[in-house]
Amino acid sequence: MTDKLHFSLVSPARELFSGEVDHVIAPGSVGEFGVLPMHAPYMTTLKCGLVRVLNQGEDDMLIYVRGGFADVTPDGLTILAEEATDLRDVDTDALSEQINETRNTMLAHSDDDTQRMLAEEQLEYLEALHGCACGLKN
Repeated sequence: MTDKLHFSLVSPARELFSGEVDHVIAPGSVGEFGVLPMHAPYMTTLKCGLVRVLNQGEDDMLIYVRGGFADVTPDGLTILAEEATDLRDVDTDALSEQINETRNTMLAHSDDDTQRMLAEEQLEYLEALHGCACGLKN
């Protein structure tokens, strides 16, 4: 019997993490859920939110994900995220600039429903990421 959980978090851009941890808490589409070693098999979609990786009861890693899937098997937990950002790597000033650029894009496409909707979705994601990153640095 193992006292660690094998956890992998992968985005289309890269593998953010693969290793042994104590506990992972993730934003499931029907609510937040936690996974410990020897967890029963489980699969769910993810909503935008924070994945918390805990070791010895403390947050060891905080990763903001933009949707995806979580798959718990006897081998561990794998998260396939549409987009994932380690909050330790966030430059909040650069992110603020991205938010402003996205707002301008949204305004520039006010006559194009599809482009405006895509910009609105991106803006919502960026603002949520900014809020989490600023909360971490305070």
